This record gives sequence, structure tokens and C-alpha cells, in this order.
Amino acid sequence: MGLAKGFGVVIRETGKKKRVTTLYPTVKRPKPVRFHGRHVLNRYEDGMEKCIGCELCAGVCPAKCIYVRGADNPVDAPVSPGERFGFVYEINYLRCIHCDLCVEACPTEAITESKLFEFSFTNRNDAIYTKKELVVDDNGRAQRMPWEHWAGGEDDNTSAWMRATSSSGQAAYEDRVNWSGELGFGVRSAESGQTADSMADAPGLNEGDAHGGHH
Repeated sequence: MGLAKGFGVVIRETGKKKRVTTLYPTVKRPKPVRFHGRHVLNRYEDGMEKCIGCELCAGVCPAKCIYVRGADNPVDAPVSPGERFGFVYEINYLRCIHCDLCVEACPTEAITESKLFEFSFTNRNDAIYTKKELVVDDNGRAQRMPWEHWAGGEDDNTSAWMRATSSSGQAAYEDRVNWSGELGFGVRSAESGQTADSMADAPGLNEGDAHGGHH
């Protein structure tokens, strides 16, 4: 009798409420704008790499999952616009906690995080991404690895929360573009989502600058 009542409840409720599940992995729910996923190493609009091998990202990483070794740029074929470039760059995703501190520390906006989080490693060595996997392709898009599940759009808006509060995470810089252009995307629009309660949050800025004045 109890079983029949249970099925009766199921039948009565079927179709009454909007379905909240999705057909994952065929359909993926949109990620929050400030979601932290797997990293990419960006390039300038002319194709030059942004990474200068300064190792600040590795130094600030609390999980010690980043290894960087810089080298002097070849005079006849420079990799980056500066004197040095990231000769070796590795991230161990068995240790990474996606805190985005590396993005904060980077002085050239070389490293940002996409929205991709689905990894399905069958080999532990695959979890250690080298520069070959991390540097964006000629369209400015993240390299697609066979063990990653990309549904589209995961790298459209990388590290949005950092873009929202440049410079130095101060809310008064909302809507102010402080990032250089990127290959495939150009100069991205400033993100929103912060509110400055007072001009004391942004020393040196006038009111017009603090509310979207671009120079």
C-alpha cells in the first residue's frame, strides 16, 4: 500500500514543476562570471607572449604548484617584448587550488583563468601542464586537451573578477580598462560588479575616472 502511495505522489508531481536538472555533460550550466578554472598563458595582439619569466606567480602560489624559469630573449627571434621570457612554465593541477593569486601577482597579465574545470586524467603526468599546453593558440583560445570537456565559451571571459577591480582590487576602479590587448580578443571591456562607497578607495582619481572615465 505504501509503495502505491509513493508512486502516486510521483505521478501527480510529474510535469508540475520546472525541471532543474540538465543533460550533463551534453548540456552545461553557465558558469559564474568570476569562476576560477584552468589557466591560460596569454599573448599580445601581435602574437608576442606576455609572460616575462619573472616567477612572481610561482612565488605567490600557496599550493606551490607553479614552476617557472625565465631566459633572455633571443635577439634575432624574441618571444616576448621584454628582455626575458618564460622559457619553462608548468602548473601541477594535482595541487592547484584555483585561488587566482597568480593572476593578481602577474605584472603583464600573462596568466588568467578560464571557466573550464572538467579534467579527466588517466595519467598523472597529464595533470602537469607545460608551456606547450598553457599558451593560447593563434586565435587567442586555450589549447584543447583530449582529457578536457569543452562545451564552448569557457575561455570567453577569463579572470573576470580581476578585470572588475583593476587596479589593485580597488572597487573605485570599476569600469576602468586597465588591461592590455590580447590576441583574438583585443582590449576587453572592463568588468562590473563592484561599488565604490567613497573616493577614499581610489587615491589620485577624480569622480569621472572612478565611474568609467577611460583614457
